Amino acid sequence: MTDQTIPEPVAAFVEAVNRHDESAFLDAFTQDGAVDDWGRVFTGREQIKGWSDNEFIGAHGTLAVEEVEVAGGAVTVIGDWRSTHANGRSRFVFDVEGDLIKRMTIREG
Repeated sequence: MTDQTIPEPVAAFVEAVNRHDESAFLDAFTQDGAVDDWGRVFTGREQIKGWSDNEFIGAHGTLAVEEVEVAGGAVTVIGDWRSTHANGRSRFVFDVEGDLIKRMTIREG
């Protein structure tokens, strides 16, 4: 399925990111959640926060969603990422576990 409707919990996550809400961003992940940012993997709240402080929430990032695809437990969001750290079309793949995000993988869109 490809459309603009983002299923939960990814929709709430994108909203948290766009309003720079660090607590909601971190709370969106499972305890052992991970971020794979172009092959650099950050696991657990402390590592994700450290990465985000420099490259995501701390860089005032925003994501303008262009495409959404749902396949099984994975939600793919492609959009225009803008921040003080990096800019450009990016692909975010979210592995969802229950009502939390188990892993977010970021690649070129």
